[in-house]
Amino acid sequence: MLGSLLSGLSIGSILLLVALGLTVIYGSMGVINMAHGDLIMLGAYVTVFAQQALKLPFLLCLPIAFVITAAIGLAIERVVVRRLYGRLLDTLLATWGIGIVIQQLVRLTFGLSLQHVAVPEFLTGEYRIGGVSLQSYRLAVFVVAVVCLGAVLLAIYRTDFGTRLRAVMQNPQISACNGIDVNRVRSLTFALGCGLAGVAGVMVSGFKTVSPTMGAGYVVDSFIVVVVGGASSLLGTVASSALLGGANSLVAWASNDVLAKAALLGLAIVIIRIRPNGLFSAQSR
Repeated sequence: MLGSLLSGLSIGSILLLVALGLTVIYGSMGVINMAHGDLIMLGAYVTVFAQQALKLPFLLCLPIAFVITAAIGLAIERVVVRRLYGRLLDTLLATWGIGIVIQQLVRLTFGLSLQHVAVPEFLTGEYRIGGVSLQSYRLAVFVVAVVCLGAVLLAIYRTDFGTRLRAVMQNPQISACNGIDVNRVRSLTFALGCGLAGVAGVMVSGFKTVSPTMGAGYVVDSFIVVVVGGASSLLGTVASSALLGGANSLVAWASNDVLAKAALLGLAIVIIRIRPNGLFSAQSR
């Protein structure tokens, strides 16, 4: 049982990491970023390129992937998304198309062959907790997820940028009348969310084979976590990640991974049926 709980914590930290960037964008801006999974994939390929071509260490790929995917996100927002605010289906289709473009560019650059990332030796061992082994890399994913969550909370609730962002979330028109550059706030928010997707891609590449289509599954998992937790709630994203990760692990321990995935989706449906706005829906004024 302890092993399944630790496994659930590991799965939950992965779900939190891949969904955090989507929470920032979807929850703060109301934009459905269907390119989120492809930005995660792009972060993984940044790791592949940094290791194979530049011979850089694995941990250095984290800030590099953040900067690159954030810059791409900034360009996407300014060129495409900025013109589509308030048109939910249009943003969905536009970002879906952008994701396809990113995927094809990666195919042309790296080919269709599967890529593998070298994990540092100090992250390949195991720790023993109560007689249960826990992989060092899984623990590293948990630490990175907590650090990213802390950084986002700090940015939103302890900085001038965060104050402006929360004002824009409540009422962009009134915010503009009070001198806030709404377009700049939205651009930086979209870039932040995309940068977090790149960081998730780096960590995912350490235990998953890197391929141009790897992002498809993660965008589904991300949306499930965000919708179940509550679109505008970081606390909801944390709770949803822990709940869904724990449920997945317990069912997998009792049966198998296929039923665990089905149970995760079923649990998400039940929660949404009972609480359509998610576990921790934000209160608007």
